[in-house]
Amino acid sequence: MRTKISIAAVRGEFFRQIEAVSNQSLLACNQCGKCSAGCPVASSMDILPNQVIRFAQLGIEDVLDSQMIWACAACMNCVAHCPKGIDLPRVMEALRLAAMHKKGDRLTINQVSVETLGEVPQLAIIGGFRKYSA
Repeated sequence: MRTKISIAAVRGEFFRQIEAVSNQSLLACNQCGKCSAGCPVASSMDILPNQVIRFAQLGIEDVLDSQMIWACAACMNCVAHCPKGIDLPRVMEALRLAAMHKKGDRLTINQVSVETLGEVPQLAIIGGFRKYSA
């Protein structure tokens, strides 16, 4: 598969959205790979953490289909190893939000059964509606 890269994509809406939501400077990453070296789940994922950043830097929205953005455990190992201080879990969360927005995944209280509401911890329900509701 060929990917066409243009200045419009690199500085486009997707790039700006991820930077704004994550409050991180994607272009600060110089692709040293220390985040990937320290990531406990990187060996089982389709792309490495530094590659996720590179896709986002280039404005390539295909990164939203990656398993890595969902597998990030936010363990902060990448942040501890990053010489630029990039908070990669924040970028991953911004990418997850963009993926959910793109796919139209929304959850309303009417979609959750009463039994589920009784079984699931209240904090998980509140967090879920903050994350998944419109």
